[in-house]
Amino acid sequence: MKRIVILISGRGSNMEAIARACAAEGWPATVAAVVSNRPDAAGLAWAAAQGIATAAVDHKAWPDRESFDAELARVIDAFSPDVVVLAGFMRILTPGFTRRYEGRMVNVHPSLLPAFTGLHTHRRAIEAGCKVAGLTVHFVTAELDHGPIIAQAVVPVLLGDSEESLSQRVLAREHVLYPRAVRWLVEDRLDVREGIVTHRDGESQLLT
Repeated sequence: MKRIVILISGRGSNMEAIARACAAEGWPATVAAVVSNRPDAAGLAWAAAQGIATAAVDHKAWPDRESFDAELARVIDAFSPDVVVLAGFMRILTPGFTRRYEGRMVNVHPSLLPAFTGLHTHRRAIEAGCKVAGLTVHFVTAELDHGPIIAQAVVPVLLGDSEESLSQRVLAREHVLYPRAVRWLVEDRLDVREGIVTHRDGESQLLT
């Protein structure tokens, strides 16, 4: 049974989607813990109510990223994770931290990478006149938003879309695709060769 540790910074809607799918679909895995860098993160209360272990490592209590990441890794490792999932975890991680979990840490980014790395993705897509936007689930590497792509979902940019309206439609697709991608990982259905991720059974890695 694989053990999943999920990192959040806020309400954790993707965390909820993953935990619900894991239980409902009978994954060969369990959500062992939910960890946040914000002790008041709403997602911690939800996880605790489901009987999931929780922990908080307040980034404000540490003088630099290296010391924070060291304590975060110590807390994560106490739960013996096979997979580490970033679900709205709003901290830039150090290269040493990403190397520690290389090949077993994943993130979801609200754009069709490699386009629009970083913040304000929906606003930038609208301002650029994009006809489609979307999201990308990818392995985490030291280079921000540049890890091997596991799966993507495409969302149309509609006439009159605001940053908020596009964000909500993209988030709804995240709740579908992110659990699917995490399930592939815990079921060992992914191959990575020269930075390209393929599904061993040929299942589509594109959600339209």
